[in-house]
Amino acid sequence: MYGSAQTPDDSERTAFRKAEKKYKLDKSSIITKKPRKNQVKQEEDLSQVVDFKSVLETYKETGKTPPGISKLQSDFSRPVFCLEDRPGFYFIPGALSVEEQCHWIKESLGNFPQPPNRTNHNAIYGPLHDLFLAAQTQKVLIDAGTLNADANSTLTLNAQELNGNRWKSQEESVQKSSGDSCKVITASSLLRKLRWSTLGLQFDWSKRNYNVSLPHNKIPETLCQLAKRMASPAMLVGEEFRPEAAIVNYFGSGDMLGGHLDDMEADWSKPIVSISLGCKAIFLLGGKSREDLPVAMFLRSGDIVLMAGQARECFHGVPRIFADTENAEITSLALQFSNQDDHCFLEYIRTSRININIRQVY
Repeated sequence: MYGSAQTPDDSERTAFRKAEKKYKLDKSSIITKKPRKNQVKQEEDLSQVVDFKSVLETYKETGKTPPGISKLQSDFSRPVFCLEDRPGFYFIPGALSVEEQCHWIKESLGNFPQPPNRTNHNAIYGPLHDLFLAAQTQKVLIDAGTLNADANSTLTLNAQELNGNRWKSQEESVQKSSGDSCKVITASSLLRKLRWSTLGLQFDWSKRNYNVSLPHNKIPETLCQLAKRMASPAMLVGEEFRPEAAIVNYFGSGDMLGGHLDDMEADWSKPIVSISLGCKAIFLLGGKSREDLPVAMFLRSGDIVLMAGQARECFHGVPRIFADTENAEITSLALQFSNQDDHCFLEYIRTSRININIRQVY
């Protein structure tokens, strides 16, 4: 029975799993708006988390880096830092301007989940057009229970529905569901449950490989150019990164990404270009075994990480998102969105993180 399994004690956990437990959000320690009498907020020990923002500031002032961290000697436009015991790992703090960050947040919410790009919603609801717009206009999806739209299923949608007219107003949903046994799902709840979308060559999560037969568009040219430019510190002289696929991950408060390897690409010498947007997070970079003690580091909006060569063989994950106002560190983003009168994007990103990771598949 499910309930009979016992939680392993620390002696049974791997080093990576212990680190995940250490840094993940402890919901029981959160102070509510009306705290109980004598309730005291527990202080976290984040002293061992590498802070590349501080590393950059110190380097600019003194030209020095902490033990175990070095600055890459290159003609790249910004300082690039390396972990000396993790060859192939590169960290570019503050690589994107606030304007660029806002642009890619908008793209990640408005355009990247658009069909034929697949999302985690495809298996249950099929392709959903204009999800973010539907959420902002308080639309709902009427699910008649007839759709099972994974990669190999035959869709039971007519042409009009496939063109994006599955969203209804609240009034229409009441009329429709009153006479039929339909389930009504709000677009806003589906947006909050959006966990991933795929660009370019589509990744088949059930088989853990790229399915070239699935319909797809090429990665947007502007994202390709950004990825090529940012990948250059990890590329050999004379070689150019070829962006062929991207996975966009969406994190809400309390979400985490467990330790894993990105090992489905043919050539591991080519980097994964990972762009962080939104709320601050903790990233764990382990070794080739889960028993290797991982390095914890902060990821902030605008940071870019490259993983190539030996670093591609390292387990990594995201155990924690800082979605609280005090620690999210998105003040500049909030100001930029407010100035642009883009409050709908601001409302989302206040408590969320987006990660765009671009890959060369072949």
